[in-house]
Amino acid sequence: MAETPPRALTIAGSDSGGAAGLEADLRAMTACGVHGCIAVTAVTVQNSLGVSGVHLVPPETVAAQVRAVVTDIRVGAAKTGMLASREIIDVVADVVDEVGIGRDADRVPFVVDPVAASMAGEPLLAEDAMEAIRTRLFPRAALATPNLDEVRLLVGVEVTDAATARDAAEALYALGPRYVLVKGGHLRGSPEVVDLLFDGERTWEFSGPRIDTPHVHGAGDALASATCAALARGLDMPDAVASAERYIRRAVAESYPLGAGVGPVSPFWAVHAHS
Repeated sequence: MAETPPRALTIAGSDSGGAAGLEADLRAMTACGVHGCIAVTAVTVQNSLGVSGVHLVPPETVAAQVRAVVTDIRVGAAKTGMLASREIIDVVADVVDEVGIGRDADRVPFVVDPVAASMAGEPLLAEDAMEAIRTRLFPRAALATPNLDEVRLLVGVEVTDAATARDAAEALYALGPRYVLVKGGHLRGSPEVVDLLFDGERTWEFSGPRIDTPHVHGAGDALASATCAALARGLDMPDAVASAERYIRRAVAESYPLGAGVGPVSPFWAVHAHS
C-alpha cells in the first residue's frame, strides 16, 4: 500500500473538451504529484472551438462539496477557477472561512484564479460577480493569479510594460491578497512572457521566451493548479510559483492540437518523465 500523497482542492467549472477547467486542474495536480479533489461549480458544453452552453451547480451544492472534501480527506491547498455567479462566489467565500481555507499563515493556502475573461478578452462575469471577486475572494486569497485581460476588468489597469505591470500588482494587492501574480502571457507582440509576483514590498519576475504555438487552452488553469499543488507539498509561495512556472513553460512547449480549434497545454511530459 502506497503512502497517501499531498491533497489539493479545485473549486471550478467542468470543460467537456478536457482542456481547461477542473479537468486541466486535475491533470496538472496529478503531474505535480498531488491528489486532486474537486467541487464542481458549473458544467459547460465546450470543445476546442468554444463554449456553447453553461449549467450552474446550485450554490449550496458547491459549498457541500467543499465541506465534504475538507472535513474528511483534508487538503494542503485549494484554488478557484470559474465560479460563474455572485451567488456561487458568496457561498465559496463563506465555506472557505468555515473550513479553514484562506489568506493567513494559519489557514490552508487559497489560490484565487479569477476566471473573468474569455480567451479573446471579453468579460465572462456580470459586474456584481466581478465586484464579489474584488470584495469577497481577494481579501481571502493567499495568491491571486489574474491574466492581463482580468487585470483590466478588475482594477482598470492596461498593462503594456514592466512599469504598468507593477502598477497593476499594487492595485490588485490593495484588494487584499497576500501575494499577487500578474501573468504576462496576454501581452501580445512581446518576444518574452514575464509574470510578476508581488507581496506588497518585494517583487519576483519569472520570464522566458514566448513559445510559438496557438495551443494554449488551459494554461492559466494549469499554472494556478501547479502552484496550488506545490503549496500542498509544503513549498513557500515564491518557491511554489517558481515550481509552477517551470511546469507551465514545459507544458506550453509540449502542447498539442485537439479538434478543429485551440488545443491544450500538456501534462504528459511530466507523466512520462516519471514513467
